[in-house]
Amino acid sequence: MSGICNGRTAIITGAGGGLGRAYALALAAEGASVVVNDIRRDAAEAVAAEVRAAGGRALADDGDITTLAGAEAIVAAAVAAFGDVQVVINNAGVLRDRMFLSLTEDDWDTVMRVHLRGHFCLANVLGRRWRDQKKAGQPVDARIVNTSSGAGLQGSIGQSNYVAAKGGIAALTLVQAAELARYGITVNCLAPAARTAMTEGAMPDMVKKPASGFDVWDPLNVASIVVWLASAQSAHVSGRCFEAKGGELSIAEGWHTGRIVDKGARWSPAELGAVVDRLIAEGRAAQKVYGT
Repeated sequence: MSGICNGRTAIITGAGGGLGRAYALALAAEGASVVVNDIRRDAAEAVAAEVRAAGGRALADDGDITTLAGAEAIVAAAVAAFGDVQVVINNAGVLRDRMFLSLTEDDWDTVMRVHLRGHFCLANVLGRRWRDQKKAGQPVDARIVNTSSGAGLQGSIGQSNYVAAKGGIAALTLVQAAELARYGITVNCLAPAARTAMTEGAMPDMVKKPASGFDVWDPLNVASIVVWLASAQSAHVSGRCFEAKGGELSIAEGWHTGRIVDKGARWSPAELGAVVDRLIAEGRAAQKVYGT
């Protein structure tokens, strides 16, 4: 198979279904060798078999993305199978939805471990590998694609743990992009909207497949931007957060410093009410938190 990802190898986490499966199929269709990583070995094997049946190259893997040792083993398996790795798609996720005051420590820690530690470990292991290659004089054209969420960008009622993790991933992307550019590594993130096990559980009626016409919620719609980001064509783009749904694509506009009022001296607490009200009135309103 040939395409814009010819000669590239991508590790995709959480690729046993939903968006990860779509990414694996789409990347392989564009010439990439894919490592289908999922904690569910049978799911990973099934997607890898699907890729191979379509003429692509795939390796199933169930390594632990939440430890450096697990990440090192995943990378070693990928290198043994395909020679090198140029791309990691950090896609794996989990939900423990509850209102903030009902969250348990385990609800919080599980979501942080899978999302934030899961994004850290593989990127850290691969980033060090790519840095060493660059310092040794080898060409490096590497990609980290992170997964945020509309919830992480604007907030979502009943998902404060998930929101905090996804917001952290968006901010992490900015720092990774700034630090890793010198090594030939780009880092972008994605806020996808598609039919997955998560969204089918949370809003089944909204995301169900239509009887006819364009299937807006098909995960393969989102896969297109992921494939492009994984390719050599995207080398000039880094530190961006893409929102994708159906045929829609946009780049999120992050926090910016708003209008500044400078007294030139220390404010007294009592006079700040009018100043804050003025700044809010003159500033751009934030998007509404989902569910409000």
